[in-house]
Amino acid sequence: MKFGLLGEKLTHSLSPQIHNELGISDYSLFQVNREDLSRFFAENEFSGINVTIPYKKDAMQFCKKIDEHAEKIGSVNTIKRETDGTLSGYNTDYYGFLFLLNSNNISVFGKKVIILGSGGACAAVKAVLSDLRAKEIVIVSRSGENNYENISRNFDAQIIVNTTPVGMYPDNLNSPLTLEGFSALEAVVDVIYNPLKTKIMLDGEKRGIKCVNGLSMLVAQAKAAEEIFLEKEIPDSEIQRVLNKLEKDSKNIVLVGMPGCGKSTVAKELGKMLSRQVLDTDKIIEEDAQMIIPQIFDKMGEDAFRELEIKAVAKAGKTLSSVIATGGGIVKRKENFASVKQNGFVVYLERDIEELFTSGRPLSKDITALKQMFSARESLYKEISDVTVKVGENPTKTAQSIIERFVK
Repeated sequence: MKFGLLGEKLTHSLSPQIHNELGISDYSLFQVNREDLSRFFAENEFSGINVTIPYKKDAMQFCKKIDEHAEKIGSVNTIKRETDGTLSGYNTDYYGFLFLLNSNNISVFGKKVIILGSGGACAAVKAVLSDLRAKEIVIVSRSGENNYENISRNFDAQIIVNTTPVGMYPDNLNSPLTLEGFSALEAVVDVIYNPLKTKIMLDGEKRGIKCVNGLSMLVAQAKAAEEIFLEKEIPDSEIQRVLNKLEKDSKNIVLVGMPGCGKSTVAKELGKMLSRQVLDTDKIIEEDAQMIIPQIFDKMGEDAFRELEIKAVAKAGKTLSSVIATGGGIVKRKENFASVKQNGFVVYLERDIEELFTSGRPLSKDITALKQMFSARESLYKEISDVTVKVGENPTKTAQSIIERFVK
């Protein structure tokens, strides 16, 4: 039997990993250009495929049978080859989005919901919201009756669902809209899952609003598809197991703290212990500028350095499954907060000032400067971080302490 995912650009797909976890080991990526789509269906003897953008509507024409959800939504994301060779089309996005809402205790009953985007994902989301009896469902698009220019007419929305690709990797930290003006907002759902937290989600979290990404929808729809492929029931508990693993495997560990507290050393230990790539934002800056950091300060000044740092932190923060050591001053620019938090478990490495290393550090050459710096930055380190870990003499023990907090 042969299974896989059909789409146009699949480089960063998580589907093989998800289906391997759920029980299908022979799962491939079928990256097909539009002009080759008919040939793919004519020549490929797959047992079952998932379908992603931009072929969810196009694939319907190759199916002899269409299930009720796919018919209602107007697209398929799951196709099974029957024993007679014909193809049956299904839409498990419906089940995926329903699971997302239920598992996160997001009730839409009697509420006003706006859907951002009118593309393929919108239809499945709208079908679920309608069946769950949302009071009002408004689709906001660039050129529709309800658009981003007149968004104020929908400031009374209680739930926002983003189905656009705005903010998706590699265009991280872009947002389809600002949340200013939404006074009744209770939850933000973004079907994007890379990055783990989009700009609209980070903005919602600042306001204390429940924010959920699309990873649980992705896993849940894959589970439903696999039940169709294999003709067997898979318990819902498997969704949470796979989801937990994906989140842990994907999330970066980001180290912040005072200059000389040991971030680079501890990051190397974490990289070895977890078999992860290690990124150092200071090294990225030096590579981009073709100068070491003291030279950048001498020749260009601190403001120019901070601009280079913003770019370096954004570059590192876009990655997944990394250990990232940051410069001690990243908290001086608020732009860096979103960059590290979008995919990161942020750890503040706390170390006694007397134990900090000062050699080769332009802004922390003596204990007086360090004390002044610590006084200005301590609250910012705590604001940006998820946990605080005390740095000990043994970096391996410090790394182990971080891992214990990370896997909880």
